[in-house]
Amino acid sequence: MELDALPGSAAPQRGELKSAWRSRGYLPHFDAPTAVQHVTYRLADSLPRNVVAELESELASFPVERRDAEKRRRIEAYLDAGFGACTLRQAEAASVVIETWFRFDGERYRLLAFVVMPNHCHALIECFEGWPLGKIVNSWKSYTARWINAQGIGGAARVPFWQREYWDRYIRDDRHFRATKGYIEQNPVVAGLAKAAEEWPWSSAWKG
Repeated sequence: MELDALPGSAAPQRGELKSAWRSRGYLPHFDAPTAVQHVTYRLADSLPRNVVAELESELASFPVERRDAEKRRRIEAYLDAGFGACTLRQAEAASVVIETWFRFDGERYRLLAFVVMPNHCHALIECFEGWPLGKIVNSWKSYTARWINAQGIGGAARVPFWQREYWDRYIRDDRHFRATKGYIEQNPVVAGLAKAAEEWPWSSAWKG
């Protein structure tokens, strides 16, 4: 699979932007056919409510245009610190997440890069016509949560297993694509879980 080339159809046209944005009452999401999307989703216990509340309070003094980016930066740093049960640290759990991504690769989307961290995941995909991003992510979460809980991985069944929301960011151009792919594959290194991206077995960078 070629991971280094950004598909030519990746960037939505200007006229598509307004109609592609949607919200389920929480985070806004961008859904457009053939868009390349960076998706992040996490375990339900990875970010306690008190941490989110404290973060919101701290960011209240930030300029409005900087709040979202700063919030995301801080949350990602918190996730990398490895809070929660970190069920995805178990090989069986990480494996089923990756197997689920590959199950519909080439049918519903094109899988371009990925990493499974102990309490969250990143995936870079090109969405195909007829498959909204929300439907794709929900199918990933639904299957993996049922399978992991059924196997008793990580102890007692966790309901909910995944946090309800997810983050997505569409890729604007080739430079953005390469930066995002690098960010995803370097995540285990930044979090101190591996010395090199190629050493982390739950990533598209793995050279095992």
